[in-house]
Amino acid sequence: MMRDRSRGKVYLVGAGPGDPELLTLRALRLLKRAEVVLYDRLVSPAVLEQVNPRAQLVYVGKELGEQDRVQEFILHQLLHHARSGKKVVRLKGGDPLVYGRGGEEWLFLTEKGIEVEVVPGVSSALAVPALAGIPLTMRGVSGGFAVLSGHTQGGRLPDLTPYTRVDTLVVLMGIKERSRIAQELVRVGRRPEEPVAFIERGSTPQERVVVSTLGEVAAGGSEVQPPAVWVIGEVVRIRARLKPLEASTALEPRPALSP
Repeated sequence: MMRDRSRGKVYLVGAGPGDPELLTLRALRLLKRAEVVLYDRLVSPAVLEQVNPRAQLVYVGKELGEQDRVQEFILHQLLHHARSGKKVVRLKGGDPLVYGRGGEEWLFLTEKGIEVEVVPGVSSALAVPALAGIPLTMRGVSGGFAVLSGHTQGGRLPDLTPYTRVDTLVVLMGIKERSRIAQELVRVGRRPEEPVAFIERGSTPQERVVVSTLGEVAAGGSEVQPPAVWVIGEVVRIRARLKPLEASTALEPRPALSP
């Protein structure tokens, strides 16, 4: 497909986990120069403060049951603004190609002849556990990890059997389905006594960590509010040694970074 260079360009940009200090330099430069920014629900207000004040901000967050309709609107907006010659930033929480339908948007625009550049972001799956004091791999504790989307397809959970064979499991989203997911993980072979950490609003001053077990979550315990990343595995126990003061309570806000 030939591209019309007189048209605008779309940048698929990762906003990171929420703290603007974790934006890449490339992402920050593009936000300062953008003419139109389409941003998701998981993009923090602190990140949006970095956007060119003259840019048009378009909120395209998806609520339950509206995903397909909103996605069609997003594609239409991206195409419209790019064909108008604008510099368009499609801003997504975390990394734009990890559970954000970024690949679909990239393919759609490419097929329409629109130039696209991907700007990787710091994935919440990696950054949020690390900032909370949970290493995803550690010699003698965890030799590997997997990342799972907690969203269901038509109310059905995916086959979770492969996730019994990894030491550490990171679940993005899926807080409303946490009991069902935990029940299924126990059913297919994960131990109910395995520790679980839920990290709400990771990397921001509103961060909160709730530690439980897979069995307790399956039974309906652990009050957690989205957005949150959850980590399942023995690495969760390491947190008490890395951050002993914070780990002494289930509720601890993350301090704001110094200027």
